Amino acid sequence: MKTVQFDVTGMTCSACSAHVEKAVNALQGVEKAEVSLLLNQMKVTYDETQLRDEDVTAAVEKAGYGAAPKKEGAAKAPKEDDPLKAAQKQTEAMKTRLILSFVFLIPLFYLSMGHMMGWPVPGFFHGTENALTLAFTQLLLTLPIVYVNRKYFEVGFKTLFRGSPNMDSLIALGSSAALLYGVFAIYQIGYGLGHGDAARVHSYMMDLYFESAGMILALITLGKFLEARSKGKTGDAISRLLDLSPPTALVLRGGEEQEIPAEELAVGDVMLIKPGMSVPADGEVIEGVSSVDESAITGESIPVEKGPGSALTAATINKSGFLQARATRVGGDTTLSQIIRLVEEASASKAPIAKLADKISGIFVPVVMIIAVLAAVVWLLLGESFTFALSIGISVLVISCPCALGLATPVAIMVGTGKGAEQGILFKSAEALEHAHSIDTVVLDKTGTITEGKPQVTDILVADGVREEEFLCMAASLEKSSEHPLADAVVQYAQQQNAPTVPVKEFEALFGKGATAVIGSHRYYAGNSALMQEKGVDVSEAGDRPRQLAQQGKTPLYFSGEHKLLGVIAVADVVKASSPAAIRQLQRQKLEVVMLTGDNRATAEAIGAEVGVSRVISEVLPQDKERVINELQQQGHKVAMVGDGINDAPALVRADVGVAIGAGTDVAIESADVVLMKSDLSDVAAAFQLSKAVIRNIRENLFWAFFYNSVGIPLAAGVLYGAFNLKLNPMFAAAAMSLSSVCVVANALRLRLFRPKLSGAEPAKKSPLVDAYIQEEPIKEEEIMMTKTVYIEGMSCGHCTAHVEKALKELPGVTGAKAELEKKSAVVTLEGEVADETLMNAVKEAGYEPLRVE
Repeated sequence: MKTVQFDVTGMTCSACSAHVEKAVNALQGVEKAEVSLLLNQMKVTYDETQLRDEDVTAAVEKAGYGAAPKKEGAAKAPKEDDPLKAAQKQTEAMKTRLILSFVFLIPLFYLSMGHMMGWPVPGFFHGTENALTLAFTQLLLTLPIVYVNRKYFEVGFKTLFRGSPNMDSLIALGSSAALLYGVFAIYQIGYGLGHGDAARVHSYMMDLYFESAGMILALITLGKFLEARSKGKTGDAISRLLDLSPPTALVLRGGEEQEIPAEELAVGDVMLIKPGMSVPADGEVIEGVSSVDESAITGESIPVEKGPGSALTAATINKSGFLQARATRVGGDTTLSQIIRLVEEASASKAPIAKLADKISGIFVPVVMIIAVLAAVVWLLLGESFTFALSIGISVLVISCPCALGLATPVAIMVGTGKGAEQGILFKSAEALEHAHSIDTVVLDKTGTITEGKPQVTDILVADGVREEEFLCMAASLEKSSEHPLADAVVQYAQQQNAPTVPVKEFEALFGKGATAVIGSHRYYAGNSALMQEKGVDVSEAGDRPRQLAQQGKTPLYFSGEHKLLGVIAVADVVKASSPAAIRQLQRQKLEVVMLTGDNRATAEAIGAEVGVSRVISEVLPQDKERVINELQQQGHKVAMVGDGINDAPALVRADVGVAIGAGTDVAIESADVVLMKSDLSDVAAAFQLSKAVIRNIRENLFWAFFYNSVGIPLAAGVLYGAFNLKLNPMFAAAAMSLSSVCVVANALRLRLFRPKLSGAEPAKKSPLVDAYIQEEPIKEEEIMMTKTVYIEGMSCGHCTAHVEKALKELPGVTGAKAELEKKSAVVTLEGEVADETLMNAVKEAGYEPLRVE
């Protein structure tokens, strides 16, 4: 199967897109065709052994529209493929048409209505003797309006004659009927003047209908212009993403510094990135140290330190030092281009809720035309004049609005996906955006999702008579030669504490137990309790503490000499600072939160208790994660799976909505429906809130579109004329039709004001899920804490973070504090209200500079 994107021209309403879809889907070999009215694009998946692009184009042209395969180049810079330029040109053209229309409409309206309003009108337009002058002048003023808006007639009649009438057909028929009736009236006036029939002249002089034809076209163009301007705002998020990419790049070629267009960058080029410059492509730092602002891509406000080996992302900003980086992904392959592509594809895709509107739009225009004819005939049969019946028919034609129905869903989807992208939440399709609002169960992978995904030292116990500095030196020196991830945690911690390392001899990894090496003239051991027992080392000196650490989900590492225990270092995959609050927020949204992990029961239980998860499914093999998701679905739950690893991919695909943590593997991101760029669990709650806001907005749009047509068409048909003498003038019908589309788009634009609510709250009540869970005690209301983050300058090592944590923990109302060196911040857990100033003063008194509290 081959998937091709086509640009489609000539579409003006959802009836158009429905006809195009129907025409292409009818072709043999087409698996699926989806048309985006908002972007004027079509995505077609077909069997290339049966069809060619030319066949698809021919089918669209036969339906009355134009189509051409979308030209894309993999190495093309995002800016050159700006999807908003065509829309901007269209808006400008619409503005010109609108101005010209009103230049002629104003004198036309003045002439036609002046005598009724008592306005001063030149004498040669007064009286039946000047009726022909008045009528002919109105015709001359109407013709330029018809000419500048000829597109309605060209497209409307073409689609009508090909059996696929659209909104333009309704406008063309309504205004043509008014115009032709006006010409007919001129002949009647001429006949009356020639035969002395003053009554005939006076009658037709009052019902020329030229102003109705001109007003219909001008008001529809006004509505289209306002609609186009509003629709332009829906693409603001994509536009801002496109603007992030720098137009030029500084590269090192032949030993010389050159400035080249960013689209000419090639993989392997050495980019020179000076302070204040944007990174032109994804790359890897090969020289230099700096801090880089990645907020445009990840939403993280704190600049990230970069050095040799660090990855750089296109469109991020170098804040301080000079960097040299080797380009690894350029043009359409960069992270920024992929984000833009995801947002565009999601905007162009269709949500299941849109199918109802599409079905109705496909038969809407023919039904309206039938209603217009029937209404006119019925009034003629009831004895009303031809003029009255014609007015009724025209009103029905021009008040009907398939546009409002067609715009109800795609505009909201485009604004919603764009808003999500701004906040680092990427929905891959409109279907994912819709499904997310119905989720009732969220399954969280533990490692890398709830936790940091890499082991860290949490506790150090040293034997009597052993200095901690010497102990750390020995432990790090011994573990430095080991390839075990727990060993890496010990070495990194020692580096943070500025503990030196010394050379070792005779290093040997003891499989399943630990390692041993000679430092100086003594042999040392590092490993588990089994190794200590094997070497005859008494571990009872450490007391019950190692067992307690193990119960907390931590791994105790024992270090000893040849016969004596020197100390214990506890290592664990620590919980992310934001995870507990994020989980509480999910529970507040009445979502069942489940933690899924392959860890043993004790470790899983400890982590689950720490973050407040109400259900834990432990000791699950990677291949069984998908089975657990399926079991939850079989019980009637709508399940979202959040993960970051390769082993999460099957579960992400199986889930109703798969959510990939942005820092995870490419496989996980490919398998997911939603990607979180910030790797922050709080964005899971934000994604569900955004989904609900978008679906609510779509339902509002569809309700008002249906309501408008349900009320407007009967009113235009004259159902209230007999009882209340109420009849809708065609001019007012045209104004109402334009207003309905503008209202739908304006309502969708309210989504631009969306802000996620991410405060902690009471968790949802528990309900049984699967048998393999560990029962937890309900979270009590008084146990729910709020958190604040203090951003700090001046921390440079582990001792600094310890001092900050100690200063904050001593404050009344503070139950915990976790300082992070890399993020230059400390997350404080509070049991009550503590003023921001109090927190900042505590940090200041500890010898560091507080920046702000969030």
